Amino acid sequence: MAVLKILKYPDPILRQKAKKITVFDDKLKKLAANMGETMYDAPGVGLAANQIGVLQQIIVVDVSKEENEKKYIVLINPVISNGEGEVVDEEGCLSVLDYTSRVRRFRKIHVSAQDLDGKPLEFDAEDRFARIIQHEVDHLHGKLFIDRISALKRGLYKKKLKKILKQRGK
Repeated sequence: MAVLKILKYPDPILRQKAKKITVFDDKLKKLAANMGETMYDAPGVGLAANQIGVLQQIIVVDVSKEENEKKYIVLINPVISNGEGEVVDEEGCLSVLDYTSRVRRFRKIHVSAQDLDGKPLEFDAEDRFARIIQHEVDHLHGKLFIDRISALKRGLYKKKLKKILKQRGK
């Protein structure tokens, strides 16, 4: 397994839509394992393939119950439906440097996906778990959490980002 490079906004790959996965093989399993390792190394609680430059519909989401546990699920070709309720809470992103903001999401969702063998998965997710899945599925559609905040806040972040990148010589 390997820790992969996480792309940072404004990398254009983050704005592209991921393609549906149709081949379920060892290469896919290796990608999922590398994504899990990369997520925990970052450290994060979710990671979409776009974030590592792979335009395929696969996400990993942490489901650990214990503090030092590293357990995640892999969702292939995930689809969210039946969103219920609304919750506004703080979000950040491994691909968005030095910024968090309050974002409105569904409190409860229904998820349809496939596992690493291509078998169907269906479940309901609530609260924090639902928020993470929604955030990662947005990535697969080329959308970042900063797209869900006001234009004013987004503009202020872009100014801040320019300063950060200038300081880092990029």
